[in-house]
Amino acid sequence: MSDLPEWPARYQADLSDAEFDTLAVRAGQLRSPEGEHSEAIFPTSSYVFASAAEAAATFGGDRDGNVYSRYTNPTVRAFEERLAALEGGEACAATASGMAAIYALCIAHLEAGDHMICSRAVFGSTTVLLEKFLRKFNVDITYVDLLDLDQWRGSVQSNTKLLFLESPSNPLTEVADLTAIAQISRDAGALFVVDNCFCTPAAQLPLALGADLVVHSATKYIDGQGRCLGGAVVGSQELIEPIIGVLRSAGPTMSPFNAWVFLKGLETLSLRMKAHSDNALALAQWLEQHPNVTKVNYCGLPSHPQHELARTQQRLFGGVLSFEVAGGREQAWKVVDATRMISITANLGDTKTTITHPGTTTHGRLTDEQRDQAGISQALVRVSVGLESVDDIIKDLARGLDSL
Repeated sequence: MSDLPEWPARYQADLSDAEFDTLAVRAGQLRSPEGEHSEAIFPTSSYVFASAAEAAATFGGDRDGNVYSRYTNPTVRAFEERLAALEGGEACAATASGMAAIYALCIAHLEAGDHMICSRAVFGSTTVLLEKFLRKFNVDITYVDLLDLDQWRGSVQSNTKLLFLESPSNPLTEVADLTAIAQISRDAGALFVVDNCFCTPAAQLPLALGADLVVHSATKYIDGQGRCLGGAVVGSQELIEPIIGVLRSAGPTMSPFNAWVFLKGLETLSLRMKAHSDNALALAQWLEQHPNVTKVNYCGLPSHPQHELARTQQRLFGGVLSFEVAGGREQAWKVVDATRMISITANLGDTKTTITHPGTTTHGRLTDEQRDQAGISQALVRVSVGLESVDDIIKDLARGLDSL
């Protein structure tokens, strides 16, 4: 076995006072004595110790070190530290998926008899998770209009422990007043959780606007190329610790390989989000002028009801939009089916443009009443605008829209 070189301090990057784009490329990396330039992948389930005493101290928390990859892994830790740095949080817990992130934070911070308030305008699987599983453990849930501050305020109870929302929302891109809802949450002594999937920290920093925890589906823009599943929760060390406890015991943790992919995704996040936003705005402007489109939902448009609020909260408007076609489901499906380049899939945040019919896919498991309350009509089509030529994206959508 060859001897490894000494581990000079210069192996590590000095990131004091580093800006967002620098942190996105370098934060969280701890180079080994091998001197690797790119982050290493540690595909190991367990770790060895020099002695029984060292193992006992590490397992007992008296000594820093890796215990088991369900609990700690160097590659996953690098991703956690980088994402926390970008969000402006102290700590991060990486999970196997975005839904695992929401599940873990609810299990960690809610117990039987507690009450939470949730926006109606959330991802369909989030509603299913809360209704089908969380309610089984005697957690009460009140759903409110994302934009109605009086409903948020009026739904607070003495046992309210958590407020949850997405902003911009999926798929209508409604924008919540995060600062105002954060104040309602503080007054109630509850935690305020924001799903930042649509914006990412490249476009919005909810913690700086008063949120206590930020949730991500890393599967989306953080990866950026539709390769891996993953999720994360970012916040203070105090609030993340119980979530890590859930992950350690229940096991919905992120794999080292996926963490490595997400690290690579974060390196280009800022550039990609700017390009996604530019393309989405151009497409939204075209759709707004199309005679067979009755409504366009994109917060970058001046016609959007929360456009000015979005300008104050977000650095970018994001890459997701939705629109309603003249008619109902049959016409919406015609638009989807007529595409020849755009991918028909419910995933979003990809370099490739995707299209889906929310009423029968992402929100298909909701009841008709739940869909109506969330504003999901059968005429609605959602597009996650990719990085292709926007002229080609427009031409592909025109195939169906022009024929209606």
